[in-house]
Amino acid sequence: MRALLEESFRAAVAAADPLKILAAHLPPPPRGRTFVAAAGKAAAAMAAAVERHWQGELSGIAITRYGHGVPTSRIRVVEAGHPVPDEAGERAAAEILAAVRALGEEDLLLALLSGGGSSLLSLPARDVPMADLKRVTSQLLKSGAAIQEMNTVRKHLSAIHGGRLAAASRASVVALIISDVTGDDPTHIASGPCAPDATTYAEAREILARYRVEPPATVKARLEKAADETPKPGDPAFARVENRVIASAHRSLEAAAVVFERAGVQPVILGDTVTGEAAEVAKVMAAMVHEVRRHARPWAPPVALISGGECTVTVHGEGGRGGRCAEFLLSLGIETGGVWAIACDTDGIDGTEDNAGAILTPDSMQRGRDAKAMLARHDSYGFFSAIGDLVMTGPTRTNVNDYRAIVVT
Repeated sequence: MRALLEESFRAAVAAADPLKILAAHLPPPPRGRTFVAAAGKAAAAMAAAVERHWQGELSGIAITRYGHGVPTSRIRVVEAGHPVPDEAGERAAAEILAAVRALGEEDLLLALLSGGGSSLLSLPARDVPMADLKRVTSQLLKSGAAIQEMNTVRKHLSAIHGGRLAAASRASVVALIISDVTGDDPTHIASGPCAPDATTYAEAREILARYRVEPPATVKARLEKAADETPKPGDPAFARVENRVIASAHRSLEAAAVVFERAGVQPVILGDTVTGEAAEVAKVMAAMVHEVRRHARPWAPPVALISGGECTVTVHGEGGRGGRCAEFLLSLGIETGGVWAIACDTDGIDGTEDNAGAILTPDSMQRGRDAKAMLARHDSYGFFSAIGDLVMTGPTRTNVNDYRAIVVT
């Protein structure tokens, strides 16, 4: 069963591998130049895929997370900070914006966007220092805010997000996107540098207030001034822009379902839009497990309950080690007493740790110690590390959010 769970995760990741899927979506070369602006955890792999298949002239910059780079020859790869932005990303983003502004009408801006692009392609507005952007980002990451809410704030502190990159270009724009957000709306993926933005400064202020985030003075002043709104739907700047989602969480769930079906386990896709506090989502999933176990309803075992999406973990105090996938599993184990399950981030990094996620077994709660106490201090990494059940893949160089599968036999 352990091998089957791991195989299903590998299938989910493979369905979003840029080297396998990107070529079919490339546009024809333009009359003029082609500049690639890539940002996200999959940026380097996407850039390498373009180089492998592009027939014409090509240049560009790809910004990816530290440790996620791959060799390229024509597109320069820059590694930068994630989930908190840093100066390396800021410098590379400034170079990208300058290059985009220099493109002409016969040129092409080929944007390659994936999860993580919000922090990696960070070019703060002139009145917001990078140090202050780092501070408010760190606060938001601990607040429990959903990714769409975080991105609403980031768009209004940026010189490049919220459609500003596309609006800066006279060239045609084609954005190829690997989605890591529920709903697959391009405006939310990497904070939508090439998509119109319907959110407002007022919404950004409300989000900070709702999550009790006290922003630095420069951030507060910019949001209150609200001087230059992001380009909105219907703006003529987007008449020459195409945003195309080429990989999504649901497609990866479908690939995993095939693995279970071949093994004689009925796959049930619960959806790719599961959100909420990881520990609370696990309680809902545990209720389904109990119903299947006791009453063989609504599905008779063996059944694999498959889901995707992005949960959150609200950290109070310093917290322990562990991302949302491992926290989900620890809570699930406590609620069920143990069951076969896997939860991993498809980028290979669960939160800020070095694991993709973990595997829960029917006897995890017996093999581990102090499960409830470790959950209370958000130390799910410590729990699964102690029993040898972390899943370690290293960077996968793609990202379609979290993958979860629970097998009830």
